[in-house]
Amino acid sequence: MKIELLYFANVRETIGRGAETRTFGDDVKTVADVLKALGDGNDTYAAAFARPEGLRFALDQMFVGVDARLRDGAELGIFPPVTGG
Repeated sequence: MKIELLYFANVRETIGRGAETRTFGDDVKTVADVLKALGDGNDTYAAAFARPEGLRFALDQMFVGVDARLRDGAELGIFPPVTGG
């Protein structure tokens, strides 16, 4: 499954890029699976996703939780919660 990943704010700063396209195996079905697949064996990604409860996710521009199921060709945005003041 091919997923377009978009990274924002401190996630982008930690990873060092704003976007990438990745192909995942059949075992990757949810947002949580993507985070695990990216972080396994890669300290940079592991650091960026160390606290998934402190992140927000947008699947095809709709807010979702880590249990959201993916589809081939989806766009997944990963970013910290937006705050204002």
